[in-house]
Amino acid sequence: MNRDNLCWKEKSKRTLLETPVFRVTERLSESPDGKTGAYIVNECRDWVIVIPEDGDDFLMVTQWRHGEQGLSTEFPGGVIDDGESPEQGASRELLEETGAKAGTLIKLGSMNPNPALFQNHVHIFLAKNLEYTGNQHLDSDEYVNYSKIPKSEVIKNIGGPDYPHALMASAMGLYLSYEYGSKINQKG
Repeated sequence: MNRDNLCWKEKSKRTLLETPVFRVTERLSESPDGKTGAYIVNECRDWVIVIPEDGDDFLMVTQWRHGEQGLSTEFPGGVIDDGESPEQGASRELLEETGAKAGTLIKLGSMNPNPALFQNHVHIFLAKNLEYTGNQHLDSDEYVNYSKIPKSEVIKNIGGPDYPHALMASAMGLYLSYEYGSKINQKG
């Protein structure tokens, strides 16, 4: 199937707003049939989400989310630092937020959080064989509690009031696909 009739060409870009977290840009783009339009795109560094698995539990974090104006229970994660690979960022975020180290780190996938508005990607990892150091290493503006929560409870409640973060549901989808695929391979 030919997709050339779907691709736009960016003609120019200008920064509208620069913040510590992201840059808001306006992109002037041309459609395949020559129409032009201005589109807003948020630029920011890539993110990581780590799914720490400990037997029948996930190691989860709970923190305040300003956009939601409430608490959110999530898998550990955050922004990849300059010069870090996604794997390094995942290991660092897991240690910072939970004090745990992964003996095994498996990349489950990467995706764009919202391709209509963002240019970055989130990289999702499964962390197994956890080693607990007992020490969080939080940033100065982070207030995070961590706890083990049964996998069944997280799967049942993802997307509910305690688990409102849509990217966590996306990460859960990759986790379930990985687990389902592993079980099929064991049977086959």
